[in-house]
Amino acid sequence: MGRAIGIMFIAMSLIPAEDLAGKLLTGTYGAAPIYVAWSRFTLGLLLLVPFVPTSAWRLLANWRIWFRALLLAGGILSIQSALRTEPLANVFAAFFVGPILSYALSALLLREPVTALRTLLMLLGFCGVLLVVRPGFGGSPGLMLALLAGCFYGGFLTASRWLSPLGSPLALSLTQLAIAGLVLMPFGLAALPPFTPQVAGLTLASALGSMLGNLLLLVAYAHAPATRLAPLVYFQLLAATGLGWAVFGDLPDLWTWAGLSLVLGAGLASALLRR
Repeated sequence: MGRAIGIMFIAMSLIPAEDLAGKLLTGTYGAAPIYVAWSRFTLGLLLLVPFVPTSAWRLLANWRIWFRALLLAGGILSIQSALRTEPLANVFAAFFVGPILSYALSALLLREPVTALRTLLMLLGFCGVLLVVRPGFGGSPGLMLALLAGCFYGGFLTASRWLSPLGSPLALSLTQLAIAGLVLMPFGLAALPPFTPQVAGLTLASALGSMLGNLLLLVAYAHAPATRLAPLVYFQLLAATGLGWAVFGDLPDLWTWAGLSLVLGAGLASALLRR
């Protein structure tokens, strides 16, 4: 479990950084969210292919592999659309409905062990998400997209644990990148932005961070149950808040700070529980 926690910390620090690159692409350089999502998968695939045995391609014959990859594609597209208009920290706070959903799905579908205290902490985290999103009380369409991204991601996290016996983390990463890139290709090619050194550099940074972050996530999920690891996804909140302030000067409002604190506190407390 200690090794899995360390791997998760690194993985969850990479993901806000690659989403920062995506936000710069869509907000500063006018790239479409569909381009950011497609290029992330495609370049990640090209970076990973040399290190994966050819036998990994056989996993594409399994419909469950396709289902898992489509969940990831939906999540990335939704979060990039949300980042186009919303501050980084707010998007990630709403996005963290994902670990809560993953916890519930893992308990219901995978029959992984849960406890009353851990369940209570997850419910507190969900209350924190509601404070940020505030549906019907000032929540914007962008935050609704972030919430949708979290739902996709929660399903993806559980599916990753479900399918971890089918192949190595490298093989599973290869399939999710290949399938998502293929499905989004027609739309991504139609939305190519004017290429400049800045756009090329941010596109590469976005893809590299995504590939490494999700690969390390799979490594961690091969070592420990999803119900134990799901709360560690909250590490992303720290990086997202810091990066949003450093790069854009975005500081959350009072309600968002309250929600962030509740989400982060409940998540870390759940991670520290021994069972």
